[in-house]
Amino acid sequence: MELTWFKKGTIYQIYPRSFNDSNNDGIGDLRGIIEKLDYLKSLEVDILWLSPIFKSPNDDNGYDISDYCDIMSEFGTMEDFDELLKQTHHRGMRLILDLVANHCSDEHRWFQEAKKSKDNPYRDYFHWRKPAANGGPPNNWKSFFGGSAWELDPLSGEYYLHLFTKKQPDLNWENPKVREEIYNAMRFWLDKGVDGFRMDVIPLISKREGYPDAPKKGFRKIIEEVYANGPRVHEYLKEMNTNVVSQYDAFSLAEGVGINHENAGLYINKDRKELDMLYHFDVLECTIVNGKFEESSVFNLVNLKNIFKKWREAVHEKGWLANAMGNHDFARMVSRFGNDTSYWSESAKMLLLMQATQNGSLNIYQGDEIGMTNIVLESVEDVRDVQSLNFYNENLETKRYSNRDALEMINREGRDNARTPIQWSDEINGGFSAHTPWLKANPNYAVINVEKQDKDKDSILNFYRKVLKTRKQYDVFVHGDFEELEFNNPNIYAYKKKRENEEILVALNFSEEEIEFKFDTSDVASEILISNYENLNIENNQMTLKPYQGVVLEMN
Repeated sequence: MELTWFKKGTIYQIYPRSFNDSNNDGIGDLRGIIEKLDYLKSLEVDILWLSPIFKSPNDDNGYDISDYCDIMSEFGTMEDFDELLKQTHHRGMRLILDLVANHCSDEHRWFQEAKKSKDNPYRDYFHWRKPAANGGPPNNWKSFFGGSAWELDPLSGEYYLHLFTKKQPDLNWENPKVREEIYNAMRFWLDKGVDGFRMDVIPLISKREGYPDAPKKGFRKIIEEVYANGPRVHEYLKEMNTNVVSQYDAFSLAEGVGINHENAGLYINKDRKELDMLYHFDVLECTIVNGKFEESSVFNLVNLKNIFKKWREAVHEKGWLANAMGNHDFARMVSRFGNDTSYWSESAKMLLLMQATQNGSLNIYQGDEIGMTNIVLESVEDVRDVQSLNFYNENLETKRYSNRDALEMINREGRDNARTPIQWSDEINGGFSAHTPWLKANPNYAVINVEKQDKDKDSILNFYRKVLKTRKQYDVFVHGDFEELEFNNPNIYAYKKKRENEEILVALNFSEEEIEFKFDTSDVASEILISNYENLNIENNQMTLKPYQGVVLEMN
């Protein structure tokens, strides 16, 4: 398989509101990103993905767009963006934008017009339905953020659809005018030189005809069977690729909500010419049984291996994946999959080695390169995430959990964990801002910060730099033939990868115990490429892995 620039490149996701505040108003901004471009270049990342920067009233932190061709004033100006794009390209990096095309803001001009009357030209830009016979919502669909997915418009007496908050009405992609509006917005940014788009919840754009009731199943199944993978989704994506993306040196990265390994090929098979790359949620959700704030399962390594294996085999030589173990919607990677206390540094490094040696593009979320951890919010007054607040407020009515337990669930799985300000130094608010941040900084910034780790050759930060640089030198890290070793071992994840004349062996210890691991006597390790411990004991094709040790060997 040919490794194009966007396949080989490491993607770094920036959540602008929490990245760096240049004007000390407590909110990260575009100038703040410009100030840190040299830092990002030093990380050896290749592609910067900006979470939404478009004009927005911020009901869902920018995922509610009120103007697709303007900049959120809190983040800066169009001139600031142009400078950011120029300076990013000057350093040899690329930049992609987070496009939210399933829905917009209720403050967008389109929706403001649509509400005026049933015969307004913009009415058909959205999904409107008459009430059910009892006067209630048209069907039983639930919002991703809790409650009904329908909101009554008092003026017209009709309901409009919103799969997210009521301030995020879903766009009607059946209307060709809507599709052309989105395509024109994409062209606006691509003509500026943007290198592509991460497509937010893109599998949801085609709705089931007649809006049938959802079956009584878990919410994840409802997403797959009712909300996502609609009857015209592939038609729309082919049209988007043909008319827009393929006309530029750009790529599309799909957020794979509702997509499973069995139907992923329909979206990213290169011969279908729909989307270039996809990241799925099976890894991110592997400890979530039903809903985020419902029952959680204990992390199971064999289950994780199975997830990687089934996806790898499903898309092998046909499509391309982005490997993400953290993003703005999930708790911190090291807190979920590693050990963020006694083996914080070791487990953060080991997790990177696993992620960096899977087939596909490496997707890093801001702050993971210094091992940022979950935050403990002491009061619901400190919570900013609309999803978490909706859960808490619903629980006040249902009283399913105590208020204390509900807050503990938010601290364990809430999105604010990933959105705390980047910890640049041990100065106030972690050096993010001299002003009180929009979201409380994690108090451990005194210990975990960029400035401290930059000076420490053994830090998580410098380990990231080493791994990402090595990944550029060895294509086998990016894509190769897999051979699983001791697949059912509950503590060791080990595999060999081969691509042309390159072969590596990866061994990862997911436990707090020293473990002996034997590998095939026909294999001869010629060099330890990377290890997160200074020493590795190898004797007679047997290695002793220390707690959370990860190692990559180059094989003869």
